[in-house]
Amino acid sequence: MSLVIREANSNKDIKKFIDFAHDLHANDKNYVPEIYVAQREFFDKKKYPFYEYGEAQCFLAYEDDKIVGRIAAIKNKRYNDYHNSNIGFFGFLEFIESKEVAQALLEKAGEWLSDENYDYLMGPTNFTTNETSGFLVEGFDTPPMIMMAHNPSYYDGILKEIGLKKEMDMFAYMIYSEKASDKSIKLSQMLEERLKRSNITIRNLSLKNFKTEVKNIKEVYNEAWENNWGFVPFTDREFDHIASGLKMLADEKFAYIAEDDGKMIGFSISVPNLNEITINFKKGRLLPFNIFKILLNKKKLKTVRIMATGIKEAYRRKGIEAIFFAKNILEARKRKLIGGEASWILESNQEMVVSAEKLNGIKYKTYRLYNYPLKG
Repeated sequence: MSLVIREANSNKDIKKFIDFAHDLHANDKNYVPEIYVAQREFFDKKKYPFYEYGEAQCFLAYEDDKIVGRIAAIKNKRYNDYHNSNIGFFGFLEFIESKEVAQALLEKAGEWLSDENYDYLMGPTNFTTNETSGFLVEGFDTPPMIMMAHNPSYYDGILKEIGLKKEMDMFAYMIYSEKASDKSIKLSQMLEERLKRSNITIRNLSLKNFKTEVKNIKEVYNEAWENNWGFVPFTDREFDHIASGLKMLADEKFAYIAEDDGKMIGFSISVPNLNEITINFKKGRLLPFNIFKILLNKKKLKTVRIMATGIKEAYRRKGIEAIFFAKNILEARKRKLIGGEASWILESNQEMVVSAEKLNGIKYKTYRLYNYPLKG
């Protein structure tokens, strides 16, 4: 069989690019299709914020005219400028169980990026490290939470075989409502009372004042994460784009703001795990009836994802992370939810790891970013 890699540029090609993932995972009971309209937006170069500073080229792999893989080669100038690095990226990688297909796709991505003389490629990032990143390498027995990756278990072995190495692991911790440590929750409540005496208070997010909240969250996020591995500050358009999506998902009772004398110094945002509903959406389509399934069942969801937490440097090691986690658990218990997933947490972020484990959180999924050496 002949293997051919072709650029995917037309609307028809991009549809094939998106749908290949659904076809590949059709028999995986834990696969959750991404919503098609959201995926389609990624590849709209006039609308998606990434294209203000980055470039990408999609490719499809064919064997005898049958699609067997896909990849996007990515130039992220903003990442390299911020980190003073010289790295190319790959994303949206999917492939059948074939070393030859995976290698051909990565080589094609490297070829497209060759004019930049990058030191190596890193990925998968879709498109940036601020978005869905990494392949699942541990924890294949349950579906992913909202906006988290899922893939076949053979990916890691094949990627290692063709020369990719681990760049960074990220963890997902499941914190079950009824298994969470009551002692740790009680200590967090006592700590919150102590912080109040220093004018540090925790409140719920206000959707009524969402525009102001988002502005302050962006400031805290960019400051709190500036020294984290892989971090790149959001542009205004990127943050506004994410915020508009979060506003539709956000639940004030699962979003918390820490303030010092009224000034925001930390935040934690959890969102309902819509994957409980969308897991059955064929190829991620919302129409004609699936949109109503979301509206009718949103309040019946049993899990949440603790997806973003940031605390300014001067206020760390005061237990604010633990207070955020405890508040999530107490709200989950009140609603009789199963619990929440804290993800993703960098393997190097020991403060968050310790906070999750003190509440009896279980590290049940590991995601991996890889580096791929380029041929000189």
